[in-house]
Amino acid sequence: MHPILGNSLLVTRRHFFGRAATGLGVAALASLLGQEQAGAEEAAVGGLPGLPHFAAKAKRVIYLFQSGAPSQMDLFDYKPMLAERRGQELPDSVRRGQRLTGMTATQSSFPIAPTKYKFAQHGETGAWLSELLPHTARIADRLCFVKSMHTEAINHDPAVTFFQTGAQLAGRPSMGAWLSYGLGTENRDLPAFVAMVSQGSGNPNGQPLYDRLWGSGFLPTKYQGVKFRSAGEPVLYLSNPAGVSADGRRRMLDDLARLNQLKLAELGDPEISTRIAQYELAYRMQTSVPELTDVSNEPAHVFELYGPDAAKPGTYAANCLLARRLVERGVRFVQLFHRGWDQHTSLPKQITGQARDTDQASAALVADLEQRGLLDETLVVWGGEFGRTVYCQGRLTADDYGRDHHPRCFTIWLAGAGIKPGVSHGETDDYCYNVVRDPVHVHDLHATLLYCLGIDHTRLTFKSQGRYYRLTDVHGNVVKEILA
Repeated sequence: MHPILGNSLLVTRRHFFGRAATGLGVAALASLLGQEQAGAEEAAVGGLPGLPHFAAKAKRVIYLFQSGAPSQMDLFDYKPMLAERRGQELPDSVRRGQRLTGMTATQSSFPIAPTKYKFAQHGETGAWLSELLPHTARIADRLCFVKSMHTEAINHDPAVTFFQTGAQLAGRPSMGAWLSYGLGTENRDLPAFVAMVSQGSGNPNGQPLYDRLWGSGFLPTKYQGVKFRSAGEPVLYLSNPAGVSADGRRRMLDDLARLNQLKLAELGDPEISTRIAQYELAYRMQTSVPELTDVSNEPAHVFELYGPDAAKPGTYAANCLLARRLVERGVRFVQLFHRGWDQHTSLPKQITGQARDTDQASAALVADLEQRGLLDETLVVWGGEFGRTVYCQGRLTADDYGRDHHPRCFTIWLAGAGIKPGVSHGETDDYCYNVVRDPVHVHDLHATLLYCLGIDHTRLTFKSQGRYYRLTDVHGNVVKEILA
């Protein structure tokens, strides 16, 4: 078969009806050419017909991903009995022959390493929190702690990929891409999905992160996240080159759109529609992004709330402030990654820096959203890809210890739209090694987040390579106990 004719026959049913409904992408072209505003708004909103499936509590999400895996027993999951068992061997009856990483599998001893940090109860609900998190402690009554998270992944890359995409192997759409595809955007001048990365001060050599973590997988590429950089221009190649005026850029894009429309009519390739829409979005972002990232108009008390790092571009605190500004402008999904939580050795030194990076800004974000009336429609999630072991990796001393990866149990917290505040869900054993009550799997978390957004996770699907895929694959149950 002729390659061009064959390509034309590959247009899917969804793309066929999408083209028919828009007259071969006329709405996208109208947006690009700056024609009728109503048509442009309709094209920019996007989303699937019939979504949300039911009334949504949340309109948008801020995911504060702590890359490297924070130690749950040094931050959230208080186990006072461990102090009496310091240095004792972890009983085989607790470990149950479970898989270990290659970093500790050959250890001859697995000595129990209790936390060196003091814990206290906070708020009316009496939530236990480490002294490392004084700011988080002040908002404890607004948070829902899930202490029974678990996963199958035991190494960083598959575990991070699992949380972002619902699969351990690369190639699936990220959660933000699924939401962009299903719900569209509320702001035609900004991406529906933005990602930002910051480096922790506790462990400057943290695990690497890859752009595919905010990618669109097999979804059309227009649904992938846009990464905001920590230095220089927030988005690469957004500014016009030297000698190119705004009018000149507009004329060039108009001509390019007409050429792309001819090719779209010939081949029916949905990626051409994506290219048209993304060129126009980039043009609008030349105005919207500089306004968004210019925080000079924020009052002094806001910087005091988020902490001294909030005025330093690229820091976690600065990214938290930008996250608030993004959801204020209707961005659907904001993904923050903070590296440096991988504390195999020197945990007391490293975790102190990580907590200092994140504690005040995370709490400030929740409080700021609440003050502005945005927390009622914004879902905030804080957590890493797995937990840390109760036994020490390497040598246990009076002042130092490290912890290996532990997928069997760990803690995350949620706040905001659709989530019951002041709740501690799930429980681990006395060694913080196994879940003993109300386990929550990664798929369950995804199903619950989608539910808060008005989405039945079994019905948000996309056909690729002959089968229908979804964020939760063929798993996942909504954790109704934590829903408001």
